[in-house]
Amino acid sequence: MKKVVMAAMGGTLAGIVATTQFVGPLVAQESARTTSVYEQLDLFGDIFERIRSQYVEEVDEGDLIEAAIDGMLTSLDPHSSYLSPDDAADMRVQTRGEFGGLGIEVTQEDGFVKVVSPIDGTPADDAGIEAGDFITHVDGDSVLGLTLDSAVDMMRGPVGSEIIITVVREGEAEPFDVSIIRDTIKLTAVRTRLQGEAVVLRVTTFNDQTYSNLEEGLAEQIEAAGGMDSVEGIVLDLRNNPGGLLNQAIRVSDAFLEKGEIVSTRGRNPEDGDRYNATPGDLANGKPIVVLINGGSASASEIVAGALQDHRRAIVVGTKSFGKGSVQTVMPLRGDGAMRLTTARYYTPSGRSIQALGVSPDIVVAQPRRPAETEEDEEEESNLFNRSEADLRGSLDNDSLSEDEVQQIEADRAKAEAAAALREEDYQLAYAIDILKGLTALTPSQD
Repeated sequence: MKKVVMAAMGGTLAGIVATTQFVGPLVAQESARTTSVYEQLDLFGDIFERIRSQYVEEVDEGDLIEAAIDGMLTSLDPHSSYLSPDDAADMRVQTRGEFGGLGIEVTQEDGFVKVVSPIDGTPADDAGIEAGDFITHVDGDSVLGLTLDSAVDMMRGPVGSEIIITVVREGEAEPFDVSIIRDTIKLTAVRTRLQGEAVVLRVTTFNDQTYSNLEEGLAEQIEAAGGMDSVEGIVLDLRNNPGGLLNQAIRVSDAFLEKGEIVSTRGRNPEDGDRYNATPGDLANGKPIVVLINGGSASASEIVAGALQDHRRAIVVGTKSFGKGSVQTVMPLRGDGAMRLTTARYYTPSGRSIQALGVSPDIVVAQPRRPAETEEDEEEESNLFNRSEADLRGSLDNDSLSEDEVQQIEADRAKAEAAAALREEDYQLAYAIDILKGLTALTPSQD
């Protein structure tokens, strides 16, 4: 019995010694790390004092502190930043759907400002700015080396004032200047219309109005079509949509899903993760859906496209999306400022992270650039191919069809011609509608 007790005591003593040996270095490392942090903070204080007292011009201490905070945040990733009280107020206005500016969503790449997407109907969109463009100069001043917020500040100005930005575009040999008149940007989150028997839902951004706009617009177009039975399907157009609010992306996805996961977010700590699931109810009543995306589709747009694609609820058409798979949390700070900090990555229902990879379409369809044509060429081509048997002198009439059948054929032909005309205007959208027609043709009739 003594041997057993002695052995146990010996084991306990060894455990204490071993624990001391391990804990000692760990405590020492933590203490050294803490000392190093305080030394660096002291270094920051020394630099701050020297700038304040010895810089060639007098500087504002508040501006110095804000610049230091912003530099700390922007060093993390392109989407984390400090928001001054004015910037924080602007951001709150933007999420409500109206703000002043050019109408472009931008990020930073290789030191230059890169256009994620122009917003429909804004001055930048009207001026021909495209997703993927690089902005190198603003009014002749280079943006190279500036923080993203500083470059954006250069592009801000009074409504009605002119700004000239220098653009580098893939496929263009030389940079070129674009003149834009600043305006108040009023966002219509969702524009809806009927294209033949298809309902087109053009979602331009994800702000507080998005889901309600989509729900109301879809109901209006279904009523205009004569009811859901008259609708072939839905085109959800997310091209050049830079994203926005996560909760709106979840609601739009849920609008067309009956069940299952929509998106999950995972932070640094496992317990900080969240999963968002669909609730019963499909606004489209199971009708086929085609989602359109391109390189300007980012963030919330990619959540929607990824969710509908993974659940096989929609066919995704277009080109690879932007690849912004991170979640930013806006945290209020003292003095009415705020901090935008990347706090998580999001994942599609199948577990895919699209960060830097984007959503790959099921069917890749690029939007072709229209070659320049003269009016004479167009008229000659139109005249050449618009002649038919009926135009020939003395051609026979078709007396095997009733008047109603002839009218039906002519109506079908008019729809086909309208579809062909749409290909000239928007090839990707026309392709999406053709897919809906094909899916409808394969669906058994409900007799």
